Amino acid sequence: MKRSKGKMSKRSKLLRKRGGKGRLGVPKLVKKFKVGDVVAIDLKPDQSGMPHPRYRGRHGVVVGKRGKAYVVKLKFMSAVKELVVPAVHLEKA
Repeated sequence: MKRSKGKMSKRSKLLRKRGGKGRLGVPKLVKKFKVGDVVAIDLKPDQSGMPHPRYRGRHGVVVGKRGKAYVVKLKFMSAVKELVVPAVHLEKA
């Protein structure tokens, strides 16, 4: 049988919960951002709404809010992308 090569392929080491480093506390879950804030995409062990791992470490600008998530505009290669990312996976840059 052919091996799966989905978007989470080879990511188990990166996203596993270990010790105190992988735990998500309340401050990380209830972050607030304003429109115009510069943020970095940082993947956490929470699977809900996780952006594709290719965007890990990229910086973008918050352009809006959609439900509990934020719309982040970033430049990837020669394209301008808009990603809908929950606050858990964002950090101020």
